[in-house]
Amino acid sequence: MGKAVIISENGGPEVMQLINRQLPAPAPGQVRVTNQAIGLNFIDTYHRSGLYPLPLPTGLGLEGAGIITSVGERVSLQPGDRVAYCSAGIGAYASELNLPAERLISIPDNVTVEQAAAVLLKGQTVEYLLQRTYPLGSGETCLFHAAAGGVGLIFGQWAASLGATVIGTVGSDEKAELAAAHGYHHVINYRTDNVVDRVMEITDGKKLPVVFDGVGLDTFQSSLDCLQPRGLMVSFGNASGVPAPLDLQQLSARGSLFITRPTLLSYTADASELQHSSDCVFEQVLAASIKVEITQRYALDEVRQAHTDLEARRTTGSTLLLP
Repeated sequence: MGKAVIISENGGPEVMQLINRQLPAPAPGQVRVTNQAIGLNFIDTYHRSGLYPLPLPTGLGLEGAGIITSVGERVSLQPGDRVAYCSAGIGAYASELNLPAERLISIPDNVTVEQAAAVLLKGQTVEYLLQRTYPLGSGETCLFHAAAGGVGLIFGQWAASLGATVIGTVGSDEKAELAAAHGYHHVINYRTDNVVDRVMEITDGKKLPVVFDGVGLDTFQSSLDCLQPRGLMVSFGNASGVPAPLDLQQLSARGSLFITRPTLLSYTADASELQHSSDCVFEQVLAASIKVEITQRYALDEVRQAHTDLEARRTTGSTLLLP
């Protein structure tokens, strides 16, 4: 008998319920994974609240890592294999679950299960942002909001390893120190400094070719104001809420700006894209170009507190749920 977190209605952390359940045998093309670590991500709060609607009742969670314990027909993976996943379907908040084998990634020998659960979704997000949405080059300068978060710490290290100059925003001096230790050349505390003014100072008035914004409502307008003519706004999340509808005239008035709203699933839609993105992430980990910072761990039955802390911006780096 396993355990899983489900919701029957949308709302705050209190709607999450931990239940006992018995899984059926894996169907053809599926394997059963016993989770050893589960990644906590901001998109999980969107699914819980209904910002990103899912049919109810539903499980929660996209990312995890563990051991295969049984397999269905037409599967090459074997019991005992270590695997990670972040785009295999909803329901990672569980002690065990059945998943499509084609969406699983084998964990390299020198990467721990906890590292894999903490880095795969966030690392793949960074990979598509700076290698495919906007191929960031040496000598370029960019801005990334929420620099001390799980995605932000990985982004800073990866972008710096490419030779880019990386500006990050944070909400406290402690988070500023953390971001500076993870690749950011300039860190702006948005509670004490004006972000646009500081970007103007750092760039000698030239502004930026690209801004990566996963915060949303609170930062959207200032992100546009930080862009140089024909710059790209990459709006990839809504941690502070959904921005108001955009008047396209804003883009022309600011100098023919571009804007995109990408998602990880669109960039890992087929098996080859998924494998390539995963390979890039683990190569960065194995080369020590990025260090995986697991800063918080919660038991699975503490999931409500984990969501509360995440939404209150009390977390830094990566957070794990442990079954």
